[in-house]
Amino acid sequence: MFFKLVIVILVSLAAAEDLNFTYNGFLSANLSLDGVAQVTSNGLLKLTNDTGLGHAFYPNPVTFKNSSTAAAFSFSTTFVFAIRPGLGPRLGGHGIAFVIAPTRGLPGGFQNQYLGVFNETNNGNANNHIFAVELDSFQDPELGDINNNHVGIDINDLRSVNSTPAGYHALNNGGFRNLTLLSGQPMQVWVEYDGIQKQINVTLGPINVDKPHIPLMSLKYDLSTVLNMIMYVGFSSTAGSLVTSHYVLGWSFETNGQAPELVLSQLPKLPRIGGKKISNFLTIGVPVMSVSLVLLAISSLIYAIRRKKKFAELLEDWELEYGPQRFKYKELYMATKGFREKELLGSGGFGKVYKGILPSSKTEIAVKRVSHESRQGMKEFVAEIISIGRLRHRNLVPLLGYCRRKGELLLVYDYMPNGSLDKYLYDQPVVTLNWRQRFRVIKGVASALFYLHEEWEQVVVHRDVKASNILLDSEFNARLGDFGLARLYDHGKDPKTTRIVGTLGYLAPEHARLGRATTHTDVFSFGAFLLEVACGRRPIETQDQDLDVVLVDWVFSCWKRSNILEAIDLNLGSEFVAEEVELVLKLGLLCSHSEPSARPSMRQVVHYLEGDIPLPELSSLGLSSGGLKVAHREGFDDSAMSYPSSMGKEMSYVPESSLLSGGR
Repeated sequence: MFFKLVIVILVSLAAAEDLNFTYNGFLSANLSLDGVAQVTSNGLLKLTNDTGLGHAFYPNPVTFKNSSTAAAFSFSTTFVFAIRPGLGPRLGGHGIAFVIAPTRGLPGGFQNQYLGVFNETNNGNANNHIFAVELDSFQDPELGDINNNHVGIDINDLRSVNSTPAGYHALNNGGFRNLTLLSGQPMQVWVEYDGIQKQINVTLGPINVDKPHIPLMSLKYDLSTVLNMIMYVGFSSTAGSLVTSHYVLGWSFETNGQAPELVLSQLPKLPRIGGKKISNFLTIGVPVMSVSLVLLAISSLIYAIRRKKKFAELLEDWELEYGPQRFKYKELYMATKGFREKELLGSGGFGKVYKGILPSSKTEIAVKRVSHESRQGMKEFVAEIISIGRLRHRNLVPLLGYCRRKGELLLVYDYMPNGSLDKYLYDQPVVTLNWRQRFRVIKGVASALFYLHEEWEQVVVHRDVKASNILLDSEFNARLGDFGLARLYDHGKDPKTTRIVGTLGYLAPEHARLGRATTHTDVFSFGAFLLEVACGRRPIETQDQDLDVVLVDWVFSCWKRSNILEAIDLNLGSEFVAEEVELVLKLGLLCSHSEPSARPSMRQVVHYLEGDIPLPELSSLGLSSGGLKVAHREGFDDSAMSYPSSMGKEMSYVPESSLLSGGR
């Protein structure tokens, strides 16, 4: 008993100190290995040997939390790894993970997609207390993998909290460059946690470049809720049923400090890929094959010249820095089956939108073809497209990238299977949404606009918030899309004056007068959107030949008669929450105020919708029918409108193509 007590005290004293270690190769390293993991004769840590599962952990416990505050310490680690495909007919395999776990080893870890860390039973269990960074070379759709070459941050679950394609940001503005995890080449990873800022940074890079200044991905997360006081650090890997070997060449770690740099020149060498023996068949058949190849090359050249004209696209030097955000026209052509009419999702002043499936990843996409005649401002416009492509929010339609070819620009988005919201609201829809679904859509769009206005690194003004630009995913969650008119500017700066763009019925009066798009003008459009969702009507509808009915005026009149619920969509029947409907209608009126300063911010809107703060009384805000009418009609005259005004269709809408000549 006394001996056990001494051991516990010694372990506790050792764990209480800040820890650091460095392995430039593992020849003399004291590691805890299990599964097929082994240290080779030249000092490589080989986690898998073609098949099987392997774990390798630092043998001593590590203190990760402050005993008095229970806050997780900062820590940093760096390691060099390589994933070597075999020579068999089935190349590839699963990945490797850096792991912080409560035990030395992972006895419950399964092979294949679970990377030896979790299993079907415990995956996603908060009691796992496991933090991991995965380097995954296989796509498992059931775990939400984005592709077969990605890096992810995992917390108690192999459904990554955050993941991104493997690559790095080159120094000196060299742009983003892809890396292939399964290339067999050594790469270096840096994993850093800032215990003060509660931020995780993961950086990846080739072994022959300095550490990139920009992390591959960053995540705000308090690991105090995940890590125990005492944890173990190490690696887990599985080759699954495919022929693959996973190596770690060097590793360093430190708590409350920066992990020591590895001495790359001292790292062990990877084994040669393949043997030296040359096939007899190749030796005998080389002359014959050479002649055949020459004939084939001539035929291929003729064929390639013909196809080059068909798939020719515009590519300038400045676009090379955008890397994966630029799609090849041929790839989009194949994905949409030649942009055939059967794949057409919709069309309008902006151009046509087609459904497609990327041949390489089988990802469903929507491709918008936008015509453009001028190259003026193209570089700035594409730069904004790429910036918007970095937006990440659950209620935004992800912009995956673009392609330029001849006289058109192609924008690539995630495909939303349930289409746009407007088809569920107007013209006696075949399928309508119940109130619970509509209220969830409203809160989702509000959250997205709050993110665009305040939470991203720049202010993004959408400028075209309306039901037809709200897309619904497979679970009818709202996704705000169509950023063709969006403007970006820095926080604290004033947006520049530009031309009037948008849709009549959603345009704020100050935008109509000055062409000045701000977050206030988005709030105004959101107000019109609130009313159309609750009422099932367009912001402006034509009843008689010369009579337009303005929705906000009608809702205001219902409120003045103390019967605002009279405005509700009759398709909802009696299945709705009266307090929520009344809140949405009144908030729609408040957002439609003719004075920008009287409208709430999207932060306030989110609080109102969540019930965190009460909505102010409209009568105390000086809301009047005159002010609302001015809000929807001021600034417009016959000469300014070149499109029909009925049914809420695009009036002063300027498609993306015309924006390319300036004004962005």
